[in-house]
Amino acid sequence: MTGTLVLLRHGQSTWNEANLFTGWHDVPLTDLGRKEAVAAGRTMADEGLAFDEVHTSVLVRAITTAHLALEELGQLWLPVQRTWRLNERHYGGLQGKDKAQTAAEFGADQVKVWRRSYDTPPPPLDPSSPEHPAHDPRYRDLAPDVLPATECLADVLVRVLPHWHDHVVPALRRERSVLIVAHGNSLRALAKHLEGMTPEQVMEFNIATGVPRLYRFDDELRVVEVADLGDPEAIAAAAEAVARQADARR
Repeated sequence: MTGTLVLLRHGQSTWNEANLFTGWHDVPLTDLGRKEAVAAGRTMADEGLAFDEVHTSVLVRAITTAHLALEELGQLWLPVQRTWRLNERHYGGLQGKDKAQTAAEFGADQVKVWRRSYDTPPPPLDPSSPEHPAHDPRYRDLAPDVLPATECLADVLVRVLPHWHDHVVPALRRERSVLIVAHGNSLRALAKHLEGMTPEQVMEFNIATGVPRLYRFDDELRVVEVADLGDPEAIAAAAEAVARQADARR
């Protein structure tokens, strides 16, 4: 027997709402995002789920989403492991820029390549930029060579997998149920690994904000069930909202 895994993307953030490239920049949830987090907790409670441990990124939008969902589950007491390895993809020189303006400047096709291709990162940040993680105290104990100036999805998978193998897999093998609350791209990278997606398939794959994604495994930790939890109409609406965000012309 193995444990159950749920992936949860944080609720809408203020920079999601403003249509800005967010990446590792730390921004709070909107009121809608907080409601999405509470609703996700309620959905998991209605499904009879309970967890043994929780993993989040070190970004506030994921931390707050986890807190609100756990409060709704009645499990605020659970230990939470926070790691930079679950952070959103770093968008490099695009970080903080308006998506529509960036498309107008560089062309929608080029921006789509930067956003959706598996192995083409955006232009890197200059190390002196305040958006570079070297200037953020939460990363002060990390080796400088692991701090990204930009990332593609393949880079995100490389940094996510050590946490998956070292911390999540052992928990699942001990039949523990695990909740991971993170970001669109860190969760897409992990889903690619779990579901065996090709680079082409993951380019078209999105995880909606506030929609829990449930995984069950066989004894070899091969996925035997994947399900998005909640009302199908609400899930479809959330997926459509994410698809609109992915439109480089917005």
